[in-house]
Amino acid sequence: MNNYLAQKSLLAATSLAAGLLATGLVAQENPIDNITPVTDEMLLNPPDGDWLMWRRTYDGWGYSPLDQINKSNVGDLKLAWAWAMTPGRTQQTPLVHDGVMFVQNADHVIQALNAATGDLIWEYEYELPDDVRARGERNKAIYEDKLIVATRDAHLIALDTKTGQLIWDKQVANHNFGYSFSAGPIVADGVVVQGMTGCGRGQPGGCFFTGHDVNTGAEIWRVNTIARGDTPEGNSWNGIPLESRHGASAWLAASYDPEQKLVFAGVGQPYPWISEMNGLLPKSSDPNVTNDALYTNSTLAIDVNSGELKWYFQHLPSDSLDLDYAFERLLIDLPVNGQERKTVVTVGKIGIIEAIDRVTGEWLWGVETVPQNVVLSIDPETGQKEINPEVVPRIGETTFNCPADPGGKSWQATAYSPRTGGLYLPLVEFCSNTTPNPLDPGEVYTGGGRATFARVPVPDSDGNVGRVDAVNLSDQSTMWSYRQRAPVTSSTLPTAGGVVFVGTLDRKFIAFDDETGEILWSSGKLSSSLESFPVSYMVDGKQYVAITANFASGLGRLRQITPEVKLPANDPITVYVFALPG
Repeated sequence: MNNYLAQKSLLAATSLAAGLLATGLVAQENPIDNITPVTDEMLLNPPDGDWLMWRRTYDGWGYSPLDQINKSNVGDLKLAWAWAMTPGRTQQTPLVHDGVMFVQNADHVIQALNAATGDLIWEYEYELPDDVRARGERNKAIYEDKLIVATRDAHLIALDTKTGQLIWDKQVANHNFGYSFSAGPIVADGVVVQGMTGCGRGQPGGCFFTGHDVNTGAEIWRVNTIARGDTPEGNSWNGIPLESRHGASAWLAASYDPEQKLVFAGVGQPYPWISEMNGLLPKSSDPNVTNDALYTNSTLAIDVNSGELKWYFQHLPSDSLDLDYAFERLLIDLPVNGQERKTVVTVGKIGIIEAIDRVTGEWLWGVETVPQNVVLSIDPETGQKEINPEVVPRIGETTFNCPADPGGKSWQATAYSPRTGGLYLPLVEFCSNTTPNPLDPGEVYTGGGRATFARVPVPDSDGNVGRVDAVNLSDQSTMWSYRQRAPVTSSTLPTAGGVVFVGTLDRKFIAFDDETGEILWSSGKLSSSLESFPVSYMVDGKQYVAITANFASGLGRLRQITPEVKLPANDPITVYVFALPG
C-alpha cells in the first residue's frame, strides 16, 4: 500500500472511531447537505458560531463571541474528538461554517469534517511537485460556494465546499524560482487577496501582494513589496539596483477595513539579513539616497479593488537581525489623547506594540513588552526608532541581541477582546549571539539569511521563557502578565465567556481568566507542541474549542533553551476539539 493510501486508511479509521464515540452508533445528518453559500454580508458580520477566516473577522481580532464555555465551567472541558493529520509541518487554522470544518494537511490533502463528530465528509488531494516540501498553509478562505486555498508551489485553488471538487487553479508565480505561499488568502469585497513568500532565495525584486477574481483566479492587480523607480521610496535601497534587492516576504494574511475598502498587510525583512552583504551598509553618500529599504518591515494600506498603495508606515528600517514586522494587523477604534482614533495595531518580533492611524498612516504610540536591546529610543511624535549600533551584525564579529531571530513575538497572533479592551499577546523571552556567514570571494548570493543565531536565555533570567501578557489598549497599561518555563507557541483566543486560550511548546492547551490571568484549565499533555491558531465555534447549540497540535515551527527551535521539553520524533499532527460534557 502506498503512503497516501495508508494515510487515507488511517484517516478513515480515525474518522470512524471518532464518529462512533461521538454519536453512540446513532446516525447523524450530514451537515454538508445543509451548508449555505458564504455571502459578503456573512464575512462582514459572521454568525457567532462560525469561524470564516483566519482571525474570524476582517478586523483581525481573533475573538469569539461565544460564551457557553465561561470562567465558571471551563474547568470541566473534555476532549470531544480528535483528527489525525498527515505528517509534515502545518500551522493551519481550521475554518468552520454551518457545522463543517475545513482543514489542510501538510501534504495538501484538504478535508471537510463534521465539526461536531470529526467524521470525514470529503477530501481533495492537491499534488505538490516532487521538489516542493510538504508544508501546510496557515489559513484558507471561504466565499460563496468556494473554499480558496494557497499552495506551497505558489498556486491558488478553489474547491466546491459541498463536494471538494476543483473549480479553478491559478498559478501565481513559478515555484522553481523559490516563490511559495506560507499563508492563505482573505476575500474582501469579492477580491481574493494573497501575499507571496519565498523571495529570500536570491530571487531579484522581492515579493508582492496580488488581488484575484474570485470566480476565475485571474490576477487583477499586483503590489510589489520592494520599492522601485526614481522615487523617494525607490531610492531607499542605498543605490542597490533592483535585481540585487531581495526579500520583503508576506508571511501572514491581511486585515480589511470595509469602510475605506483598504487591506492592511505586513511585510518582512530584506535578504540576506546582514546589511554589509545586502548592500545597505556602508551608507551611500548620495543625499538623494537612503538605506531604509522600503517597503520591508512596513504596514501597507492597499485599495482592495485597484491595488493602489494608499499609504505605508515602516516600523524598522534596514533590519539586519531577522526581526520582521510581517504579522497580524488588528483594526481597533481606540482613545488617543482624548480623541477616538481608527487605529491599526501590530507587534513585530521586537515585541513593541504599535498603533497607527489607519486613515492617515500617522504613528500614534508604542509600548515595549519583552526584554530587548535593539531599539534605544522611539520618537514620541513620529515613531522613528534609534537602533543600538552595538547589535548590528558585522562580518568577522559576533554581536549580542535580544530578542533572538524567532522573535519575542512571532507569527503566533495576538488577539483583542472588546469585553476587556485587552490585547492578549503570546510572547517568549530569549536572546542570541549573532554571527554573519559571509559569501566566499566570487560567490553569488542565491538565498538565505547568511547568519548563525546561537540562542541563549536573557541575561540574569529566572529561567522562564514563555509568557502571556494582557495589555489594556486604551492606556497601554499591563492588566496581567503570566510567565512559565516552557515557551508559549500558539496564538491567543479570547472569548465572550471571559476565557483566553493559548498553547505551549510542552504540549498543553491552557485557559486563563481574561481579567486576572489565573489559570482556569489545562488540557494536560497532548500529542505534540501546540504551534497554531485556536478557534471556537458552535454546532447545534454546543460550543467547541479547537487547536492543531504540531511541531517544527520556528519557535520549536527554542528547545535548545529548554532542553527538558521533550517532543515526539515522528511529528504527529492532530486536530484536538474540546467541549463541555453533556
